[in-house]
Amino acid sequence: MEKKSKLSIFTNGFIKENPILVLVLGTCPTLAVSTQAVNGIGMGLAVVFVLTCSNILISALKKIIPDNVRIPCYIVVIATFVTIVQLVIKGFLPALDKALGLYIPLIVVNCIILGRAEAFANKNSVIDSALDGLGMGFGYTIALTIMACIRELLGTGTIFGIAVTANVITPFGIMVLAPGGFFTFGCLIALVNYISKGKVEEKRKNRCLGCPGAAACNMFEEEGGCEE
Repeated sequence: MEKKSKLSIFTNGFIKENPILVLVLGTCPTLAVSTQAVNGIGMGLAVVFVLTCSNILISALKKIIPDNVRIPCYIVVIATFVTIVQLVIKGFLPALDKALGLYIPLIVVNCIILGRAEAFANKNSVIDSALDGLGMGFGYTIALTIMACIRELLGTGTIFGIAVTANVITPFGIMVLAPGGFFTFGCLIALVNYISKGKVEEKRKNRCLGCPGAAACNMFEEEGGCEE
């Protein structure tokens, strides 16, 4: 198989294999925290840090981690960096900590983090794993922030707390509720599908390939991928 360039590895998560809009991973925190743009950036940067650091360490230790306990080892590594992020946010950004709540510690079991550890960091060099973590993390951040900006603008008439349309158009309060999250999410996925002419469907069908829990999931098939 042809080896990817460093630039290709880094940019892969922006659009081609965007964790949210293409692979549709980590949807629970995506829908929950995307009510405000600042929450989207905060959650995204937390994922960037954890994903990059865990990729680097797992790649560096891949030869000494026993294969039969690799998943518990991944979780320990990821939990360590999540704890660091959580303590920093609690200490310096209490408002953001209150807004994100339980979703910061839940990064430990986020399919994006575990999936990249198993599918990429476990098989590639430290530098490539770092680039993959940064690219996937920033791709997640971009998608989450775009979604949060749309919901905040339509739901409250503000972006980053700054009034934009609140005094001109009556905000649609439903956009910051669960139905608005699903609607925005669906529209963005449809837009990506339209732009890519449906090419992302094949990647979405194979998104389970990098998930450590794929073998135990009833959506996983022997040929690799999720059921239609």
